[in-house]
Amino acid sequence: MKKIKLHWQILIALVIAIFYGVVFTEYVGYVSWMGDLFLRALKMIIVPLIFTSIVTGVANIGNAENLGRLGLKTFSYYLLTTTFAILTGLIFVNILQPGVGADLGFSQHIEGLATAKESFGQTLLNIIPTNIFGAFAGGKILGVIFFSILFGYFLTQISEKPRTQLLGFFNGLFDVVMKITMFIIKFTPLGILGIVAKVVAEQASDTQALLAVGGRLGLYMITVIISLGVHAMITLPLIVKFIGKANPIKHLKAMRTPLLTAFSTSSSSATLPLTMEAVEHNAGVSNKVTSFVLPLGATVNMDGTALYECVAAMFIAQAYGIEMGFLQQVIVVITALLASIGAAGIPMAGLVMITIILSAVGLPLEGIGLILAVDRILDMLRTTTNVWSDSCGAVVVANSEGEKLKVE
Repeated sequence: MKKIKLHWQILIALVIAIFYGVVFTEYVGYVSWMGDLFLRALKMIIVPLIFTSIVTGVANIGNAENLGRLGLKTFSYYLLTTTFAILTGLIFVNILQPGVGADLGFSQHIEGLATAKESFGQTLLNIIPTNIFGAFAGGKILGVIFFSILFGYFLTQISEKPRTQLLGFFNGLFDVVMKITMFIIKFTPLGILGIVAKVVAEQASDTQALLAVGGRLGLYMITVIISLGVHAMITLPLIVKFIGKANPIKHLKAMRTPLLTAFSTSSSSATLPLTMEAVEHNAGVSNKVTSFVLPLGATVNMDGTALYECVAAMFIAQAYGIEMGFLQQVIVVITALLASIGAAGIPMAGLVMITIILSAVGLPLEGIGLILAVDRILDMLRTTTNVWSDSCGAVVVANSEGEKLKVE
């Protein structure tokens, strides 16, 4: 009997989960534990995967010139695509004006709101951890990435015998971590079933809130979805086609499994193991590029999140009847760009980061209550866009390094 491919298993699990969440709302606890267990397993492997992949990737790059070149290309791509995403959102939110005439009848408290103003500055400080073991234990990904890059680079600077021994050790360790990762990935359909069934059951109870807000919130959703669609299905494929010199349709097919997982989990960090596996083995990007570009992208490249933050801020301004001039909109663009770098790759992270933008242009934080009812749905879409952009970045960088890709 022919085995069903993983992406089809995930799609089937997604459909079953939606049905289960709608019909068996009271019994969702019987399957939700599978989602919790799956996410715990993915989070368990994230730090060792990032550490071993970056150390081996940087060590195999070889020297400071190669590392600097790869880093410059990677960050240039991230800056370019995130800016395109924000401008796309800004254009559509000004054209459709979803917030004009919205009902401000409800507001909710968001955990972590009080400290969100400091989160970007703190993110910059956290790049250099005071205790690397604390960064490992606390899952401080930026600190782990910084230390891993340093470790990998200076590993190449020591004498030949210990360098060979250490590189052999880390290559072996990376192989072991990838074996564990692939074992966890086999359970993705069951994990998706548990996660999505729980989310659907929770959202079912919010139907009245959605209906109460009416058309304006629906138009806000449409604005975000259209903007994400234009960026993900037009801008990024064009970049892959003309800069990456690859076939965007073939690349999309190669990325089916991580994209479905990103949509289901709303976590680019949790999807990272699947993204790395798909980009390397399905798209044909080298381990050198994959292990450097993707862990960095899962942390700092948030196209979908940045676009969403821009649209949400403008929607809230329109809903409160606050006129946003050109200068204020420029501030929104710049702040969204910076805030997206500090947005963690976890569900709801973008919702907390939106407070930075609201504070920067003097908008009321209470306006966040307007968008809470539909945020979970949009979170799934913007996370998928984030992961898609990361994978496109790996293709672009790989092509610039002269690599032969499977998706050409």
